[in-house]
Amino acid sequence: MKIATTNGNNGRKANLMIRKPKATDGAAVNELIAECKPLDENSVYCNLLQCSHFADTCVIAELNGEPVGFVSGYIVPENPERLFIWQVAVSPKARGLKLAKSMILEILDRPICHDVTELQTTITSSNAPSQGVFRSVARELETEVKRKVLFERETHFDGASASEILWQIGPFEREDVARVAA
Repeated sequence: MKIATTNGNNGRKANLMIRKPKATDGAAVNELIAECKPLDENSVYCNLLQCSHFADTCVIAELNGEPVGFVSGYIVPENPERLFIWQVAVSPKARGLKLAKSMILEILDRPICHDVTELQTTITSSNAPSQGVFRSVARELETEVKRKVLFERETHFDGASASEILWQIGPFEREDVARVAA
């Protein structure tokens, strides 16, 4: 858990806490994701599972006690050296605090990610904010980014959604994570 005092959007001091989620956070996470358009909304049940079964690889951020950020991820079962980030949500109330990058680095710094040497996510080609976050994470870790189409618009989404581009960030060392997550 990390606690910091920061300047909020209104210029006042604000208390920011980044921690593992718990099952009781599921409904609040669902509401947060709903307000972070154009993110895909999941069921409350899905968010409850993320906050309980996957708590070690997810993170919630609170600003003065209010949920303002959430990152969900998991270690890829057949590749335990890979952490896949499923979704990043930052409330408009917390934009500009570099919260998304801080939350991702918080997960990477946890003991469960000790063997992780590669970060993966998918991003649509139109999602410039997410691209910026993950480029910044790669720069901090002093590593490269490889990209390729993972889920194609017509083949996987029947034309209803944009293609999802797989971003592979790595390899990186444990020391690199410790250096940037501090």
